Amino acid sequence: MLFHVKMTVKIPADMDPQVAARLKADEKELAQRLQQKGTWRHLWRIAGHYANYSVFDVESVEALHDTLMQLPLFPYMDIEINGLCRHPSSIHTDDR
Repeated sequence: MLFHVKMTVKIPADMDPQVAARLKADEKELAQRLQQKGTWRHLWRIAGHYANYSVFDVESVEALHDTLMQLPLFPYMDIEINGLCRHPSSIHTDDR
């Protein structure tokens, strides 16, 4: 199942900078692993915001929930999720 996910990160202004840096590094490491695995299929930064648009490819809504909860920055995110399905007018033969 494909999901379009918007993640807006809101790290508290009073968070220790070293803690924030470690969280960001851990987040990057996990995001890259999930991309290599094919779970996190696309990742785009939203210009001018500490936010991204992503496409996840997972087996279920529960799998998406579990994946997102693993993210080190999850406690500091506002997340919007939309399920995706093929459009009948698409010229592509698959969802890749």
